[in-house]
Amino acid sequence: MNHICHTKRKCDRSAKMLGNFQQSQLRIEVQASAATIKDSLLRPVQQEKWLIGQGFSPGMPEELHSGFQFTSSIGLVKIHHQVDVAKPNCLRLLLSQGIDGFHEWYWGEGWVQSRLEGISILPLNLGQSLSLLSLRTFLTTQKG
Repeated sequence: MNHICHTKRKCDRSAKMLGNFQQSQLRIEVQASAATIKDSLLRPVQQEKWLIGQGFSPGMPEELHSGFQFTSSIGLVKIHHQVDVAKPNCLRLLLSQGIDGFHEWYWGEGWVQSRLEGISILPLNLGQSLSLLSLRTFLTTQKG
């Protein structure tokens, strides 16, 4: 079984990871500016408006920044996130617990790309597809 080790986190080779290795990369066109997309991805208050069925832990900052850690949940499954990179056109989250891997977002004028890799029992491709469709729907209602 492959073990995924993240920088700044000790790799525990004795830990049992449940699920299968999955990877998915999707890119969609959206009717939104890069600034509007950035706000929708880096501001938790905006994320809560379009992320389906995902709750965040209390104490979220106004905007995500490198080094910040938080937990979200999808039903009974908790997912720990560590913000590895947060830039004006890129967000990279290191994931553990319910998903052991990473989620990267890139965006620009009129497009968003999501790359997700990890070991999980959750259907990652389905969740990623639903999130992108929800984000696209949300962005069509925003100005910019």
